[in-house]
Amino acid sequence: MHTRALLTRLVRHTLILALPLALTPISAHSQAAYPDKPITMVVTVPPGGAADFVARTIGEALSKQVGQSVLIENKAGASGTIATAFVAKAPADGYTLLQGAISTHGIGPHFYTKTPYDPFKDFMPLGVVAEFSLVLAVNANLPVNSVQDLIDLAKKKNGQMSFATPGAGSAPHLTAELFMTEAGIKMLHVPYKGSAPAVVDVASGQVDIMFDGFPSLMPHIKSGKLRAIAAVSPKRNSLAPDLPTFAELGFPKMISSLWYMPMVPAKTPKEVVDKLNQALIKSLNGTEAQKRLEAGGAQLVFGTPADSQAYMKKEYDRWGVVIKNAGISTSN
Repeated sequence: MHTRALLTRLVRHTLILALPLALTPISAHSQAAYPDKPITMVVTVPPGGAADFVARTIGEALSKQVGQSVLIENKAGASGTIATAFVAKAPADGYTLLQGAISTHGIGPHFYTKTPYDPFKDFMPLGVVAEFSLVLAVNANLPVNSVQDLIDLAKKKNGQMSFATPGAGSAPHLTAELFMTEAGIKMLHVPYKGSAPAVVDVASGQVDIMFDGFPSLMPHIKSGKLRAIAAVSPKRNSLAPDLPTFAELGFPKMISSLWYMPMVPAKTPKEVVDKLNQALIKSLNGTEAQKRLEAGGAQLVFGTPADSQAYMKKEYDRWGVVIKNAGISTSN
């Protein structure tokens, strides 16, 4: 009995010592295997438009780099709030990404008095930013060929001209508000759920003008249904070098861009964040995907997740001032 008890205790002791050793390789293997299933990137707008174009281009490039499919899921509504809140509550395992944007992390938290997420506490950017300078375009049948023509017509119509946007609180919306303040005019805001339906109605003449990125506007500019008037950027747009900037025309404060950055829930393990950061940079920097994005008017900025956080904070602060000065917000 003494021998049997001794053997029993010895076996138990051996199993206890072996347990951590048995678990360690499995844990290490599971981390090293990431990703071992498809990744989903949630986009805040419907298919079509700059955000969707960026997400699909980045998703395709990232998929080739990590060896797993990157699925695009469009969740439109409330200027991206619906999609952003969804990802904020998603498992922090690296399998659900958000196509974060100026509307969700630069403007929305100021514009909406209540948002179901914190732009900084709930998310970690992945170190890649795609910027699109905005362009002012008008319906081709509008008797407007310059910014001054537009200002004169808006004053003549006394607030009856209309401008379309991808949604209340979006970068195009705030850019139009800034323009009205700088030009001393009033226009009617017509919000849509995304750029694609907005640009269609401007091209058809149901709405007069809109600010947006070239990926949304270019097909209709080429078809002759829209006329580009000016670029909202520090320097001329490479896709339309003959188009003057607002700064050249006497509006130095008219600088705005759409920007997008992939991000994950904040509690995602650092190893996964670093792996995604490195994979994104390798898949985009100097690749065909980068050329495709640049051909669509984007400028890519590469860095660390901390670099992207600093970029986001700067934009958050700048647009907070614009919104406060314009006195616009919503209780939603």
